[in-house]
Amino acid sequence: MTIIIKTADEIEKMRVACKLAADVLDMIAPHVVAGVATEELDRICHEYIVDIQQAIPAPLNYRGFPKSICTSINHQICHGIPSDKKLKNGDIVNIDITVIKDGYHGDTSKMFCVGEVSPHAKRLVDVTRESLFLGIEQVKPGAHFGDIGYAIQKHAEANRYSVVREFCGHGIGKKFHEDPHVMHFGKRGEGAMMEPGMIFTIEPMLNLGKRHMKILPDGWTAVTKDRSLSAQWEHTILVTEQGYEILTLRQEEL
Repeated sequence: MTIIIKTADEIEKMRVACKLAADVLDMIAPHVVAGVATEELDRICHEYIVDIQQAIPAPLNYRGFPKSICTSINHQICHGIPSDKKLKNGDIVNIDITVIKDGYHGDTSKMFCVGEVSPHAKRLVDVTRESLFLGIEQVKPGAHFGDIGYAIQKHAEANRYSVVREFCGHGIGKKFHEDPHVMHFGKRGEGAMMEPGMIFTIEPMLNLGKRHMKILPDGWTAVTKDRSLSAQWEHTILVTEQGYEILTLRQEEL
């Protein structure tokens, strides 16, 4: 495993790409309403990335993925393909954005609640976000990647949620996916040690029911086997000399 330490110039390019990805989520938020088809959200995001940001939507044609964003609804864990399916009141949906600008990737995702969602759906969404930030708080030079997984798993299981284990965070830069694999479960002190200049995503997926998943016949969409709700949040993180910087922080989070 070779974890790339980014140069100051590369870090600046990553800051730009990551801010663009965050801006897409801010832009699309007013459009995520009951009655809108996910392929319409995809169209809006695609045009914004290409025409306004002068950037490239990384998922489009990545290993054959047919759309520019991922939209994962309710029991869909991740990699949902936008379609003519319309969002309805009470849905929870993850929108996952990755933008390429000047050859570098920015990757982030956010949960949206459509209209009035049930208390148990809202709680799952909130606890998943809390788990993400507890994971992020572990990031500093000398910490181990297992520390991130431990913090996420502990909080998730304390709230009686399960952690999806088949998908993980990842290094990111010139490539969409680089070393290391950033697990969302684990033990303190295990895994590689963090160093300043490392950039990676943390993107926990928590299920209301059991952790087990399956891939739909489309070859992409991951769903919970028991059809229980699933939630995910994602940020791209830089290890700094003192700790961490969230490169994909949105306006609403500042």
